Amino acid sequence: MKKINLYEENGFSEKSMKNFLVHDSPYFKILNFNFKAGQELPIHSHDIDGQLSITVLEGEGEFLGADGATMPARQGDVLVSDIAEPHGIRAGTDLRVLVTIAPPI
Repeated sequence: MKKINLYEENGFSEKSMKNFLVHDSPYFKILNFNFKAGQELPIHSHDIDGQLSITVLEGEGEFLGADGATMPARQGDVLVSDIAEPHGIRAGTDLRVLVTIAPPI
């Protein structure tokens, strides 16, 4: 077992989003992304099988999808998507998210 405090390990940057690799194994990967208001992870996809989740830990923004689709992203929201489905996120306020990817890429 291991314990990691995301609030102590990863802060925010005015220049670009900050990411932190929380866990990496053959079974899944966990990443923490912190965005200042206005920053984003552009819409992208990966041509592989698997799923991901994006959990909003703090702040508000929008989940981004194909063809300009958006959904509100608020504290406590979890987006679940196939890895091959276009996905991204944009911060409306300072935004802290936890991304889980299985299998890891």
